[in-house]
Amino acid sequence: QVQLKESGGGSVQAGRSLTLSCEVSGYTGRANCMGWFRQAPGKEREGVAARYGGNFDYYHASVKGRFTIFWADAERKKVFLQMNSLKTEDTGMYYCAAEPGPCPLPWTDTSRYRDWGQGTQVTVSS
Repeated sequence: QVQLKESGGGSVQAGRSLTLSCEVSGYTGRANCMGWFRQAPGKEREGVAARYGGNFDYYHASVKGRFTIFWADAERKKVFLQMNSLKTEDTGMYYCAAEPGPCPLPWTDTSRYRDWGQGTQVTVSS
């Protein structure tokens, strides 16, 4: 049974940092795509970042240079999202997604990720 366990959400002031983590269980092998999506009230879910292998990173334009996605270890079943210089517009429910194999193309297509976490809330205040 596949499960995605997320943690690290919270409430912070603009300019501060948060780190989200997501661990997938039930996957075999190391060749997995894991990513983060977010959804603000009244808006569609959008891709924030995704990672596959050692060299394939994908980021939403609005978070480039502020967010970093990286593996916890060589097993590549746990991923972190380091979020720096947070802005109020980063507020939303953050969902971890996983897909066996390379990241889908486009990586932002939510329908192409097989497994999802329950979400963790990130609130950034001014």
